[in-house]
Amino acid sequence: MPTASGHTTAIRATRAVGTDVYNLDGKKIGTVEDIVLDKTDNSIMFAVVGFGGFLGMGEKFHALPWATLDYDQDQEGYVVPFTRDELEAGPADTITELTKDDGLHARQEAYSYYKVDPYWH
Repeated sequence: MPTASGHTTAIRATRAVGTDVYNLDGKKIGTVEDIVLDKTDNSIMFAVVGFGGFLGMGEKFHALPWATLDYDQDQEGYVVPFTRDELEAGPADTITELTKDDGLHARQEAYSYYKVDPYWH
């Protein structure tokens, strides 16, 4: 079944991890570092996108609602509907902290900050 932009709704996590992420201006802002799953709800809690570092130093990890990532075949990466400033101001932490306490706090912060309707209600 295709999404609104014509993509299939099924994707392997191994294919998504490592994919570049671009902002609305077409500039690369980071990479999908991981995908956090809600095992009990059979859903994706959020994508972990890393950006802001240089040669692995100072990189920040952001929880982005999965639905905000739209794959663009021309760029061979995901595009998010946010400016760089919005992303940099967004909630960020280590991957360990993002997944602490089952990732519920990071999920709530991400969906609230990016104004995405929560899927779990």
